[in-house]
Amino acid sequence: MTDGMQIREHMEIIGSDGEHLGRVDHVMGTEIELAKMDIQGGFKHHMIPLSWVDYVDDDRVRLNLTRDEAKAGWREKH
Repeated sequence: MTDGMQIREHMEIIGSDGEHLGRVDHVMGTEIELAKMDIQGGFKHHMIPLSWVDYVDDDRVRLNLTRDEAKAGWREKH
C-alpha cells in the first residue's frame, strides 16, 4: 500500500491483470478520485481506496485487484 504521496494527477491506473482502469484526477484523503473523462469510467468520477494500490512506478498506479474486481467495488462520486 502507498500513502498517496507518490500518486500524481493524470497517472494511469491499471489492475493487477495489466488492464487500464482509468486515470488519476487527484488523491482525497484515503481515496483516489478517477478522472471522469475516461471511457472505462463511463465519463463519471469514481473513487477507489488507497488500500487497493499495490505499487506506484514512474507513470502508473498498479492495483492489487484486477480491473473488473476494481470496477465491481469502486463507488461513484455524486
